[in-house]
Amino acid sequence: MVLDDLGTSLRSSLDKLQGKSRLSESDVEEIVKEIQRSLLSADVDVSLVMELSDSIKTRALEEEPPGGTTAKDHVLKIVYEEMVDLVGDSTELPLENQTILLAGLQGSGKTTSAAKMAWWFSKKGLRPAVIQTDTFRPGAYDQAKEMCERAEVDFYGNPDNDDPVDIARTGLEETEDADVHIVDTAGRHALEDDLIAEIEEIEQAVDPDRSLLVLDAAIGQGAKDQARQFEESIGIEGVMITKLDGTAKGGGALTAVNETDSSIAFLGTGETVQDIERFEPSGFISRLLGMGDLKQLSERVERAMEEAQEEDEDWDPEDMLQGEFTLKDMKKQMDAMNRMGPLDQVMDMIPGMGGGMMDQLPDDAMDVTQDRMRRFERIMDSMTEEELENPRVVGQSRTERIARGSGTDEETVQQLLEQHSMMEQTISQFQGMGEGDMQRMMKKMGGGDGGGLGDMMGGGKGPF
Repeated sequence: MVLDDLGTSLRSSLDKLQGKSRLSESDVEEIVKEIQRSLLSADVDVSLVMELSDSIKTRALEEEPPGGTTAKDHVLKIVYEEMVDLVGDSTELPLENQTILLAGLQGSGKTTSAAKMAWWFSKKGLRPAVIQTDTFRPGAYDQAKEMCERAEVDFYGNPDNDDPVDIARTGLEETEDADVHIVDTAGRHALEDDLIAEIEEIEQAVDPDRSLLVLDAAIGQGAKDQARQFEESIGIEGVMITKLDGTAKGGGALTAVNETDSSIAFLGTGETVQDIERFEPSGFISRLLGMGDLKQLSERVERAMEEAQEEDEDWDPEDMLQGEFTLKDMKKQMDAMNRMGPLDQVMDMIPGMGGGMMDQLPDDAMDVTQDRMRRFERIMDSMTEEELENPRVVGQSRTERIARGSGTDEETVQQLLEQHSMMEQTISQFQGMGEGDMQRMMKKMGGGDGGGLGDMMGGGKGPF
């Protein structure tokens, strides 16, 4: 994920304080220089870097760490608080009737972002509509229409009309039953006068409640000028940062937020319409520093489980705690996990699993894991109903048949059966437990006593 290099660099800097109970001035100077290098290499504006590092230095030297707190934890707390303050609050987006105008350069991801935002509002119980006014880019209408169909939201555009202002005005009339109108505008390869004039006319025609600037995470230092011009033209109330699943550094987008004196509204984390997150500063910085983000994780788990149940109304995940855990249940769990997004993003949200632990894994660890999960899914697709319901009937002859049918090998089939057995044993321990017992069991699993996440990631026993 973008900003991973920044997170890794910051964590590496803080690790140098490991084992120290007190901070000397030279310790602070060294850590501040490391933080400055990390932020500058991530394309964060120099003035912002100096402001942030000065605050961290002052607090680290003047504030006394609470009793029993290590130097590393004390500085980590300061860095966390100062970076949360740097990125600011999330853009206010009330769940009510409103019109949102999107601005940005060509290639920033506006059209995809419009559909993603519409999908997000639809999941909050509102009826959104996307109005596509881009008459400049070939294919913009078709792309927007297809993305809105995937998001299952209302859409208006007119490929035969070359007047974007008229399209915007007519679009509002044609989608008047919608609660939220999202107006997508044309971009250019650079900030040209006709782009600014066009978006100003559209802004006057639709009278938006808020205008959001869509920025590619790879924008770099050019974000500052771009943000300033859009701010002067239509006023920017919030920013959506796109392509956070790429390799860009991302600091330029943070600079743009500061330049417009606005805030971040959404994060685009992938290519599908579901790959959007409402920006939460505390969770975002927490993930960056390897501290997890349980709020975002729980939202993804809940959404994934709901979608899995919608496809199969007879399946209830709570049934696993009452009766037998079958391969069908395991397949549904894996399906729900796939719906939660890329595995590395999910791991970053789990306290103790992201950050430093992820840094220690091979670069291709997540790809290998995803590939293994796909092989397991193929194997289960090659099984009969009886085998899925009762894996114990799978002997040598059935293993050979399943391996041939799934295009895998007998060893991988056995690995799947072993993983199922491990998960079945773990789940059986939860059956009949009270809440306190369950919390103690979860703590034990997280502590590396076997059967937990650490085992599955690195022990070679499971798909993870």
